[in-house]
Amino acid sequence: MTQGKTLIIVLVTLIIGFGAGFVLRPVIVPVERGAIVAGPPAAAPTPAAPRGMQYFAAHLDEARQVVAQCAEGTARGDECANAEQAVIEAEGRERFKKFMGN
Repeated sequence: MTQGKTLIIVLVTLIIGFGAGFVLRPVIVPVERGAIVAGPPAAAPTPAAPRGMQYFAAHLDEARQVVAQCAEGTARGDECANAEQAVIEAEGRERFKKFMGN
């Protein structure tokens, strides 16, 4: 009998506690207001997306510069792979044209 009463008291206490939590939440932790119009500037600018292989295929001089920077270690990431792939494909097309006599 006492176990049944204890269980009912625990369940009622939990229900009241959860209900009070839902009711008092806006008072305890206020809801965010609108965005601040004049705030401090971002500390670090977001990095630009790496240029694609099509870009480097159209700008082979830049691609060769990026490949050189990657070899030195001053640049890295997806741009290195894209630039290197564009240079390799351009050199392959040039060799093929020479071989075919065009």
